[in-house]
Amino acid sequence: MCLMADSSFDIVSKLDRQEVDNALNQAAKEVANRFDFRNVDAGIKWSGESIEIQANTEERANAVLDVLKDKLVKRGISLKAIDPGEPRLSGKLYKLGVGLKEGISQEDAKKIGKIVRDEGPKGIKAQVQGDELRVSSKKKDDLQQVISLLKGKDLDVALQFVNYR
Repeated sequence: MCLMADSSFDIVSKLDRQEVDNALNQAAKEVANRFDFRNVDAGIKWSGESIEIQANTEERANAVLDVLKDKLVKRGISLKAIDPGEPRLSGKLYKLGVGLKEGISQEDAKKIGKIVRDEGPKGIKAQVQGDELRVSSKKKDDLQQVISLLKGKDLDVALQFVNYR
């Protein structure tokens, strides 16, 4: 009889940049074509690693943000992966920066590890590896339970489960 190796998967928080870019382009098109955004200097674009939204009023800037959120959700990007700021006046326009969150902070990794240990099946190991978590167990069913458990939690971070083996 051979010994079976532990099964494992990694918990990560990564963004599909291409999907974010597609969502941004779709939002920009919609903003350019929608009647309620005419003559309000509304726009959305990349600004380095973040997204910048602008309009002539705070309400219009927030409306552009809503369009972006809608496009992100339709492309399968969790809204937990974005960090919109408050609209601020810059010259004649209101600008709103939207940061993108990737990676699991040490604090969040500890929280997730604690949930796995306290509420998950016995014999599960969770170890922090940089900005991700490796979860391992002798039984694959236990790993499925951990994934279901974490999907049911309202965490502040968008999680993906990868490298399942």
